[in-house]
Amino acid sequence: MALTFMEFLHSTEADNIPDEMLGLGRKWLLDLLGVAAGATQIAMSQIMRDHVAEHFAPGKRKVPMLFDGRLASPGGAALAGGITIDALDAHDGHKLTKGHVGCGVLPALLSFTQAEQLQDDRAFLASLVIGYEIGTRAGIALHRTACDYHTSGAWIAIAAAALGARSMGLDSSKTREAIGIAEYHGPRSQMMRVVDQPTMVKDGSGWGAMAGVSAAYLAAEGFTGAPAVTVEREDVADLWGDLGQTWRIAEQYYKHYPICRWAQPPVQAVLDLRQANGLRSEAVETIEITTFHNSRRLAKSAPITTEEAQYSTAYPTAVAMVRGRVYPDDVMEQSFQDPEIKRLAESMIVVESDTYNAAFPANRISSVTLTLKNGQTLTSGDTEALGDPENPVTHEEVKAKFHAYAAPKLGENRAVALETAVAQLGDGSGLEALEGLIFAPVHT
Repeated sequence: MALTFMEFLHSTEADNIPDEMLGLGRKWLLDLLGVAAGATQIAMSQIMRDHVAEHFAPGKRKVPMLFDGRLASPGGAALAGGITIDALDAHDGHKLTKGHVGCGVLPALLSFTQAEQLQDDRAFLASLVIGYEIGTRAGIALHRTACDYHTSGAWIAIAAAALGARSMGLDSSKTREAIGIAEYHGPRSQMMRVVDQPTMVKDGSGWGAMAGVSAAYLAAEGFTGAPAVTVEREDVADLWGDLGQTWRIAEQYYKHYPICRWAQPPVQAVLDLRQANGLRSEAVETIEITTFHNSRRLAKSAPITTEEAQYSTAYPTAVAMVRGRVYPDDVMEQSFQDPEIKRLAESMIVVESDTYNAAFPANRISSVTLTLKNGQTLTSGDTEALGDPENPVTHEEVKAKFHAYAAPKLGENRAVALETAVAQLGDGSGLEALEGLIFAPVHT
């Protein structure tokens, strides 16, 4: 039987959630923590964490910042954590939301857990899954009802506020106000603006987490803001009518590469052609990408910042052809002057296809044609990125990525201990081990 929003939010416990979905909660948690650790030295994260330490001082509730340790207000810590994860575009996402749930839901949940001094690891794991369920539905609802394409922060705010209401045990009336405040104050920022002009504002995830955390505490103190139309309007009722039956955490995709999902199909196509034909980049004269409109809009072929590199289609495709990979270091400033990458990126042709446009966002398809210096052409055919829920990533691949991202920043011993703590989450042993590993600062 389907549950109402309030029943699902306040009554669902780990025992009510299928083991497979709890396992997905651990899987996405490990991936998010690896991305967060890998992002700690990126300027976007460093600037925000310093800003939060200065401007979001803690009051009675004190929350350590993720992989930093300095104390902040709950909203400030959520802001810092969301921005840190978003600084490296390698975290999970969802096709129909055209965005990302976990990067904002996790920092918000950590803030509430610390601020309210909660130590039940099974409740934490259940809340993480619930955050994915509410955030995903809120994202789909917002795209259905709003005229512009807003960043993930706009609907992450709703999920964050819901988790705050759950963590504090707010009644239905105050929960409703919290959701309404979060929807109203959530950052309805213009996603395509930052696609066209990439900067550190990115996907609004940290601001959404902060807005949602603040909304929950405001509602607890008597501030009003209901209704949240993305939850209560009749034309979105179908999205909320299967809570507890359909588990949308299983619909998230996994990113193999630290770049926008829209750029990953041509990257995958080039890697497939490179491997299948034993190619080196020196044999390639030009690369032509046929893709969908939003992918073509990722237009910076000669990035000067990591944000421009992560929101580019041509640049990471050239990296893939030259290096046979796209790792975090490949989208950092030290790689931008590689002459072979620059040659291929700046000469790349990117066109869009009506067929691929019609398939978006349910399918993100690209194809690549390589023209070799000997005159031969090689074509990939229709290609989608790896890691979609229809072809889910293995746990071993998630672990390998986690260690590749986290170990250089945390050290191998700490990374291994963190992997173990995540794997044990939900066994009833509490959160102390996990907290000790994720809130201590990173030393490099």
